[in-house]
Amino acid sequence: MTYSSDNENDTLASERGDDEAGYRSYEVFQRERVGAPPPVKPGQMRTQDYLDDPYSLLAKLRAYGPAWRDWPGNCFWVTHYNDVTSILTDSANFAVRSKRWHYHLTDFGRDLRNQVPVLTAQAKGIDDNARPAAEELLGAIAKNGTADLVADFAAPYPLVVLGRTIGIPDADLPQFADRYLRMQRGWRWHPSNQDAGKRAMHELVDYFTPLLDSRRAQPQDDWLSAVATLEIDGPPTNARDVVATLLEGDHETLHGALANMWMLLLTHPEQLESVRGERRLVKYAYLETVRHSTPVISADRFARREVERFGLLIPEGALVICSAGAANRDERIFNDPDDFIVGRKDLVQREPRGQYRADGLPSGITPALGTPSKYPALPVGRPRSLYAITRDTATTASQTVLEMLPKVKLAPGSSPTMKCKAWGEMHACWQLPVTF
Repeated sequence: MTYSSDNENDTLASERGDDEAGYRSYEVFQRERVGAPPPVKPGQMRTQDYLDDPYSLLAKLRAYGPAWRDWPGNCFWVTHYNDVTSILTDSANFAVRSKRWHYHLTDFGRDLRNQVPVLTAQAKGIDDNARPAAEELLGAIAKNGTADLVADFAAPYPLVVLGRTIGIPDADLPQFADRYLRMQRGWRWHPSNQDAGKRAMHELVDYFTPLLDSRRAQPQDDWLSAVATLEIDGPPTNARDVVATLLEGDHETLHGALANMWMLLLTHPEQLESVRGERRLVKYAYLETVRHSTPVISADRFARREVERFGLLIPEGALVICSAGAANRDERIFNDPDDFIVGRKDLVQREPRGQYRADGLPSGITPALGTPSKYPALPVGRPRSLYAITRDTATTASQTVLEMLPKVKLAPGSSPTMKCKAWGEMHACWQLPVTF
């Protein structure tokens, strides 16, 4: 048997007229495993199987190869750690689409998240409110002897911190939380949720309009005042800018990470005891939770142009699902990746292409799967990253749990689990009965 060189193949193709037909060798002969059965059933990545236990299916995808074309889902799944990171760093070829784009409201307000005065006010507000909010919520349940640590603490805690950081009166927090959650849930594909989310956005605009005017007249020490007094090109900031900025933000990482972290600690008593005995390990318990059971298990990227990657032709506009759930359990990167090990030694800094990890920390894939940052962990002239702030807030909240509920343990007979309530939503523990 003889083999032709690449040049000979090109010559033969030209003689056959393939160039005139417009064919490209990498399009016709994509380097897929010819004859290999698909790793999962058609459409299975959007079934209840995936919502209940994504890691079993993701392990099959990871074993199949670095990427898999999901024809029924009309997307590409990327599952290997280094390949997921390569997509996140490649902003030249892969784009993030805003939540407003998904709402078909791309001209709704301005996203002010990268304005330094807004970032500074947000960092200060979160740092100032993190411990008082935790003490208040835990104080309310400490006297009862039992609680649901998710419903009574992990879920409301991020919203209380957010509301007080913004400058919302405590009396308005329940109504704000309801509207905020409807808005955040609505940007995904479900039509009724999207309609409810749009209504919530307009309700929030009506709510913030007088508050913003008040802060512009009499600024206070809060995030809303920073937005009201922000000097920016174009017209003065308005309530639509406030809502657009809140929409593009994230509360799921803190909510889900706290819920998952405490479920993992309570179901791994030896790990909980080590954290109790050495409080510096609380931070590492958070980082290991983000790796082992990240609440945000995937991030979407869209091809800016036709790209050949992983032996596949990815067409312009294609949806690429970067799976943190698969990447963070990649056995090529982590030893015993399915085990929850606080303080594991292979959570090392991995800086792709000379850039800083977006969180500036040794947690590998970032909690919110953001693009790596050009700023170091402790930048000059701006606050630390929101990923670092989230880590610190979760650490503060968990330290407070250990102090105020020192004997916390799972309620007898409880078997907590994690799941996604709907496609695209966070993978988290939703019920965590405890006694103390």
